This record gives sequence, structure tokens and C-alpha cells, in this order.
Amino acid sequence: MPIKIASGLPAREILESERIFAIEKPEAEQQQIRPLKLVILNLMPKKIETETQLLRLISKSPLQVDIDFMKTSTHESTHVSADHLLKFYENFDAFKSNYYDGLVVTGAPVEQLDFAEVDYWNELTQILDWAQTHVFSTMYLCWGAMAGLNYRYGIRKVDFKEKLFGVFPQYLQDEYCFITNGFDEISLQPHSRVAGMNEDDIAKNKDLQVLTWGPQTGSGLIAARDFSEVFVLGHWEYGKYTLRDEYERDKAKGLTNVPFPANYFPHDDPTMEPLFSWRAHANLLWRNWLNWVYETTPYDLRAVPKLRAEKKLGTDRSIRHEPGAPRNDCFKPLESDGYGLIPNNVKS
Repeated sequence: MPIKIASGLPAREILESERIFAIEKPEAEQQQIRPLKLVILNLMPKKIETETQLLRLISKSPLQVDIDFMKTSTHESTHVSADHLLKFYENFDAFKSNYYDGLVVTGAPVEQLDFAEVDYWNELTQILDWAQTHVFSTMYLCWGAMAGLNYRYGIRKVDFKEKLFGVFPQYLQDEYCFITNGFDEISLQPHSRVAGMNEDDIAKNKDLQVLTWGPQTGSGLIAARDFSEVFVLGHWEYGKYTLRDEYERDKAKGLTNVPFPANYFPHDDPTMEPLFSWRAHANLLWRNWLNWVYETTPYDLRAVPKLRAEKKLGTDRSIRHEPGAPRNDCFKPLESDGYGLIPNNVKS
């Protein structure tokens, strides 16, 4: 099913080259269905790259999705043209009276800062407060997830001495959860961050449940009890070459806290093509989330505040998930070579 985007959005040409069907708003409005209404708060410097990554995933749903783009007014983007922002983005003020099925809050390269030091922190918290009465479900990504977990649930941020960088295994915590429905027991998730969240804080918070967890990464996917908020601490939205480009960028800058990307290049050889090993689970997560929102959101989005006040928003679950691997043996994936697909002793 097509995604519904603004006329002339640069991502459309890329998506069409990948045989992804996107229709522009005049065509879509002739169809006799209510599309899901989604707004993306894009905090990433490279706006067009992030737009394309997210639209690629959203397009995998069999639903029509009407998408708006939001930017902050308290931070000036320097990696995208002012014309692009003017044409496709609006500040928060333009959205205050709107209601949405979903909000996506992207990551941002500011995890080394305390939250209050981020120049748009006050504006971001206003947007998150607004979402509590105007949005059915919010998907937070990487630093966006850290910010949401801290502001909404008081989870403390933990700074790393070395960047967590590469593709890491995540153990499935609940095979019957509809957000992770169809996930393998082990999924692979890209990570590129110099901070994480306090795992003890997460485990003690009865309003949160851990859906995937990894020995190197900690919690990778977390949800609120009613699934009105989903927190993705990795980068399932990344494209095949995003980690490679980040590695080359950081190496050119001479950064000393960035390791070689783990489990990404075959046999840790950067001259070889990286393996796109997380695409299926990325598509599945977004399809599951959008389908769940479609199945449970009210037809009239103006009912969202009342449902929240009555605690009838989404689907509550009584099962308590503790962080930890579902296996009870010593199996450790991806530790024999760059991918863990062959034993060390048969390398050529």
C-alpha cells in the first residue's frame, strides 16, 4: 500500500527506484479510506537521509499513511537547505491543534550532552507533553528514546567511554508480543551511540517492559505497558552503508573513542561489502507497530485525550518482562569472526 507524502519530496525519487509505491496527497485524497496520520520529528542533521530511511520502513505496511514532518524552532539545521525545511517542515506551533495516530522522534548526535544542555530540550519536552494528549502512540529512536525514557520515566542516562558501534545480537523477550510478533529468537540491531540507559532503572520501572535485550547493548527495544510509547535504542532504520559512512567520517575526524564496527564487515575486512543483516526485523517492527496502531486507534483521533484520561489507550499487558536472555545455556552468537557464521579454525 502506498505512503502519502508531500509533492516533490526528494525521497520519492529514491523510493520509486526501489519499486516502493508512494503517491502524492492530491491522488491519495481520492481514495475512500482514512489513512493513518503520522508526524515525524526529525532531529537528525541529514534530514533527507533520515526521511528516506524512515519512509522506506513505513512503506512496508499494507496501510496508507499520511506523513507530516516537524522540526524544532530552537535549533538551526546546517546539513540541509533552508528551502527544503521551508517546503516540507513545520515548527511545533503548526501542529498544536492536530491529532495523530503516531509520532516518531528520531535520534540526534547529542548523547554526550546532559539532556538540559541540548539547545532544544525545553521545546522537545513541550512536544512530548503535547503527544500525551494528541498522539495515540509514539516511536522513539536512539537518542530520542533516551530523551523519552528520561523525561517520561526518569530513567538515567549512562555515558560510555567508548562508542557502542556495530551490529549486535538482541535476544527476544516475548515471542507473543504483537510489537515483536514474528521476530526470531535472536535479531541483529545496529548501534551507534556513546551513551545508554541505566538498566537497573529500567528493570525497576513497572510501567516499562523490555522486548529485546543483548549482552553487549542491554535493552534494545522497550515499550510502555499500554504500548502508547515504544523506545528503540538502536538504529533498525539504518541503511546498508550508514555504519560504513559513519566509520569513515569518524576516522577522518581522528576520533579516538570509536572502535571498528562490530559484526558488520565480513571477517572485519572493510574492503568487503557489509552485510545488511537487520533489514527483515526492521521492516517487521515497523509493520507490526503501524498495524497495531491501525487496529487499536480510534477512528476519530479527537477521542485520544479522553481515552488517555480513562487509561483505555492501547492494550495493557499483565506480564512483567525482566531483562535477560531467553536461553539458559552459554550460547554466544557472533563471537567467532566478523559475523560468527564460521569457526575461526576454518578461515582461509
